[in-house]
Amino acid sequence: MRSIAIYSTLVLSATGLWAADSAQDRLRDSAEVFTEVMATPDKAIPQDLLRKAQCVVIVPGLKKGAFVVGGEYGRGFAMCRRPGRVGWSAPAAIRMEGGSVGFQIGGSSSDIIMLVMNQRGMDRLMSDKFTIGAEAAAAAGPVGGNAQAATDLELHAEMLTWSRSRGAFAGVSLNGATMRPDEGVNKELYNQKLPNREILAGSMPPPPEARPLIAELNKYSSDRPVSGEASREPR
Repeated sequence: MRSIAIYSTLVLSATGLWAADSAQDRLRDSAEVFTEVMATPDKAIPQDLLRKAQCVVIVPGLKKGAFVVGGEYGRGFAMCRRPGRVGWSAPAAIRMEGGSVGFQIGGSSSDIIMLVMNQRGMDRLMSDKFTIGAEAAAAAGPVGGNAQAATDLELHAEMLTWSRSRGAFAGVSLNGATMRPDEGVNKELYNQKLPNREILAGSMPPPPEARPLIAELNKYSSDRPVSGEASREPR
């Protein structure tokens, strides 16, 4: 009976962590993560890669081994280029899960950024579920101005992945992690049930809370400045 009680406590603890912040909080945190990462050019994501990326995924505070079945879990957002590569779509909510099965006490928290580099990767992102590494070719992304490494990785990977933990930002392998839409969060943001594919296609106006994040993405990834893009709603 005691083991059942401990199990229930751990499961409830994990559930509480999932519900600890709102979609609006995570959008704000995502913008802060991206801004802080890009603030130091020689230790940031190469801007050439950002300009070429089809989609961006940000998961602020991916948890590892914190009273949960499964070694990793986190909630975040994906955004894709709008038609004509003018600005970014509204954010679509995603869940990332993976790692070993079993209770792991302690653990850590990392911020995750992922670039989707081509149409194949974009198709994976718009699916109901996919596993990084198994169904989508992924590689740890380069940091700073290593143009040759960036070019080589771009040729072979559908997705490039980075992690920031304890202030250090570096490419990281996320092989084995699964990603799927977070429909409940989409409903929270848009007041209706929307599939990620519809949101990422670029037809939805972004919620006000997403505009700082979209503005930062435009700042670092546009081929040219896009005036007012963060606040302009698609017609």
